[in-house]
Amino acid sequence: MDKSPKDNQELTLEGEIFESVKPGLSAYADQPEKGAETVKRLLDVAIEAVPPHLWKKTPVVLKATAGLRLLSEEKAQALLLEVREVFEESPFLVPEDSVSIMDGSYEGILAWITVNFLTGQLSGQNQHTVGTLDLGGASTQITFLPRFEETLKETPGDFLTSFEMFNSTYKLYTHSYLGFGLKAARLAALGALNIEAVDGQMFRSSCLPKQLEAEWHFGGVKYRYGGKKEGETGFKPCYLEVLKVVKGKLHQPDEIRGSSFYAFSYYYDRAVDTNLIDYEQGGVLEVKDFERKAKEVCDNMERYNSASPFLCMDLTYITALLKEGFGFRDNTLLQVRKIVKSQSQLPNFS
Repeated sequence: MDKSPKDNQELTLEGEIFESVKPGLSAYADQPEKGAETVKRLLDVAIEAVPPHLWKKTPVVLKATAGLRLLSEEKAQALLLEVREVFEESPFLVPEDSVSIMDGSYEGILAWITVNFLTGQLSGQNQHTVGTLDLGGASTQITFLPRFEETLKETPGDFLTSFEMFNSTYKLYTHSYLGFGLKAARLAALGALNIEAVDGQMFRSSCLPKQLEAEWHFGGVKYRYGGKKEGETGFKPCYLEVLKVVKGKLHQPDEIRGSSFYAFSYYYDRAVDTNLIDYEQGGVLEVKDFERKAKEVCDNMERYNSASPFLCMDLTYITALLKEGFGFRDNTLLQVRKIVKSQSQLPNFS
């Protein structure tokens, strides 16, 4: 379909403010009022940024992601209700559907549009778009614009989504894998995912320091976990554990092996935690860089334990997810970032 360069060029970003809070809403599954309080802190930032005469014309929207999709309906709705009340108390415009849980595929589409718009890939006649990878706590998303007809033919129908933008139709490959986020993957590797009665059980892994015994809260549930007292620890046995989580469970489009991708969220966090990239600027990594760092951390687990007891497991899971899950090559390049600032501030893949 023909594109109108004029239409594209008229849409420009004049400015933005990025602010985030941790942990996410799902961490307050049993304390919805405290969860809503974190949203109020973000609204306070918006109040400072938006001129008062525009408050009533400025809509506020919260689209919750996979963390809330994993909660019970009762707990998720309690959180959303508290957030809605905070919105209503703010000076901003509150649309009818301003607070809801976002569909996983929609999450991937929005990320893809945002990245390609900010990097200039959707302006003029430029059609060299980049894919996006997002690794949250409960789910992971992959989105890209297929270039080959073969990809479209071999892809399951529910992985493809069409939409119109800038007088063009885009047919995206996008899918959200619920239960394959970093924190959900920890439970799966420990053998604790989808187990109803976890109270009192100790879940052990060769991805954790041998002497470790601790508690961890996720999705409103308390888990006890620790290292294996007997047997091997380190990268090799750990990789075998996490491999079971992803092996044969994700669709692998051949085209992505030669494509360019931006990677966000826990890809960025774990890369920063282990000095693979700069905290402010992010960086360009090859898939094998995650594997190299995973081996270093896992084979020296006690030294890295202070950063996070799950660091070995997390890096090993990211390695397995990229290689065995999605099917990326060792030398596939990833732009690993927290946010995309502007086209001028981003280095090229070349």
